[in-house]
Amino acid sequence: MNESSFTSVHQQFLCIEKKKKEKMKAWRYSEYGGVEVLKLESDVPLPEPADDQVLIKVFAAALNPIDYKRRLGFFKSTDSPLPIVPGYDVAGVVVKVGGEVKQLKVGDEVYGDIIEKAFDGPKQIGTLAEYTVADEKLLALKPKNLDFGQAASIPMAIETAYEGLERARFSDGKSILVLGGAGGVGSFVIQLAKHVFGASKVAATSSTAKLELLEKLGADLPIDYTKENFEDLPEKFDVVYDAVGQNDRAVKVVKESGSVVSVIPGPPVDRPAFHFVLTSSGEYLKKLNPYLESGKVKPLIDPKGQFPFDKVKEAFSYLETNRASGKVVVYPIP
Repeated sequence: MNESSFTSVHQQFLCIEKKKKEKMKAWRYSEYGGVEVLKLESDVPLPEPADDQVLIKVFAAALNPIDYKRRLGFFKSTDSPLPIVPGYDVAGVVVKVGGEVKQLKVGDEVYGDIIEKAFDGPKQIGTLAEYTVADEKLLALKPKNLDFGQAASIPMAIETAYEGLERARFSDGKSILVLGGAGGVGSFVIQLAKHVFGASKVAATSSTAKLELLEKLGADLPIDYTKENFEDLPEKFDVVYDAVGQNDRAVKVVKESGSVVSVIPGPPVDRPAFHFVLTSSGEYLKKLNPYLESGKVKPLIDPKGQFPFDKVKEAFSYLETNRASGKVVVYPIP
């Protein structure tokens, strides 16, 4: 960020602090339900960072399926108390740091998934707000070549893709089949498997309209799931990464020594399949930043998937059609 831009952001923040009652605009819901329960409120208390946290002026946020599933009440038993400001992914500028923050400073452009455990007491104040707080350990410096909207689209999806590949012990020379290759997670699995882990072969499924996209992402074998059953393939794979919830079918095309990774919560599965839930980490982002800055790995935002801050309801409605290729982002956030 150049000096004049930082000065502007910092002055904006100082003006807020001078107010007797510090308030901000944020999208919030006070009951579970559809998009109609979302309200844009202007009197939400400005959060205060703890010692190991930073306060971020939010420039962009991305939506994830867990955001609307949480709003629908799927995770009531472990949810935080209502009202809730939704949002996990953020890109913005640090405007205040806690006393124990070691690496980040005011003015840093950062991005990350601000909720470490997606289902384990997630925060009341998410990223669909003018400001949010986040643990320093969950953040990384924003890739220099990406704008805030692009950066916000990355964290949860790329971290999920990376952690799943690591858990499956994916490595150089192995083959992989990605179920749901055009989605937020699947698009990063293809790219990471190819350019970071050194896959020998990447196959991936999508609808007919998205086959060309799979090729651009790096898939060697695009599979049209509307015309072919991947179980009929003559070969088996070292890893099947299931981003759509089909592990009962996926186990039929994995090698005996391989594994099936599933990120869709569901009933217990037998080996070689396993479910996992992301543990967010800024260290993943720091590892992958060089690949993002070199352009070897690229964020994927749906062509219709960028919405301004006042159109959050429309953004969620679009996400919930399950037709998006890549991510849906809210940007800019004034």
